[in-house]
Amino acid sequence: MKEELLKIESETLANIQKAGDLRDLEQIRVATFGKKGAITNASKVMGSLTAEERPAFGQMVNQLKNQLEEALNAKWADLEAKEQVAAMAAEVIDVTMPGRAASMGKKHPMTVVTEEICDIFLSMGYEIVHGPDVETDYHNFEALNIPKNHPARDEQDTFYVEGGHVLRTQTSPVQIRKMEEGKLPIAIVAPGKVFRSDEVDATHSPVFHQLEGLVVDKGIHMGHLKGALNTLAKSLFGDDAKTRFRPHHFPFTEPSAEMDVSCFACGGDEKKVSGCRVCKGEGWIELLGCGMVHPNVLQNCGIDPEEYSGFAFGMGLERIAMQRYNIDDMRLLFENDVRFLSQF
Repeated sequence: MKEELLKIESETLANIQKAGDLRDLEQIRVATFGKKGAITNASKVMGSLTAEERPAFGQMVNQLKNQLEEALNAKWADLEAKEQVAAMAAEVIDVTMPGRAASMGKKHPMTVVTEEICDIFLSMGYEIVHGPDVETDYHNFEALNIPKNHPARDEQDTFYVEGGHVLRTQTSPVQIRKMEEGKLPIAIVAPGKVFRSDEVDATHSPVFHQLEGLVVDKGIHMGHLKGALNTLAKSLFGDDAKTRFRPHHFPFTEPSAEMDVSCFACGGDEKKVSGCRVCKGEGWIELLGCGMVHPNVLQNCGIDPEEYSGFAFGMGLERIAMQRYNIDDMRLLFENDVRFLSQF
């Protein structure tokens, strides 16, 4: 039996040295230590030996087993290191090849328009304020002179949530909260998302953006309102931009008006206006609604309308962005298609 063990030793060590890769070495391991391997078969001979022969033979088998395991592990580490070196050598990097250009992000058109308008009002001394998207019915409607069952609520149908709260239909509640603070005078603009139960199409969305403004002080009149909005129009559309104010009705302002700006495409020129597709031959483009703050609104916020007066205005920012960039479908502003947004 000793000769058999020596034969296993010499043949296995020779095979280990000749192994060319890890797959060959794994086959040697199985042939030596597997269920039908040489060492496994040698150990089965123990049962046919006498009690005196078993200890010596068992010691020889264990010594051979340890010797072969060490040889296998050493060869495995050697072959593994060589394969790693070969793999690294195969990864050739061409340092002369141009790299991939980094994709630079840009501001969304809505962000650009919002920041531009806010900067215009900041330059006039206004403060930028924000408020919650989920509002109380009082701040969104009643404090703005729109009591329950008022017809104006149909025009501003919104999403109601638990606890008598609504998703705000305008950023006017920010004005109410600012007036409730009681710190006068006030000159603010409030940009943000608003929500109305509209069907999605090229000009409507249940989620859109507004920017509203409010000024409250002693002696404020319609001339102050027109001066601020004329400055806005000229800053947005150029020094040649003209404005006009048409009588309108809003529950929270009295008197109220719609402000139009001369078409930035045809300029309202009689020779060009008839064929202008931007203003559709009108020469004017509706921009925003405005008016003097209704006395009831001032009283609701604890401000004496006999001593103070104010003006307010509000505009849809999508409309300005669509006019500015000649976009004919509002949905493009919400789809986040990089192919569309990369144009701006």
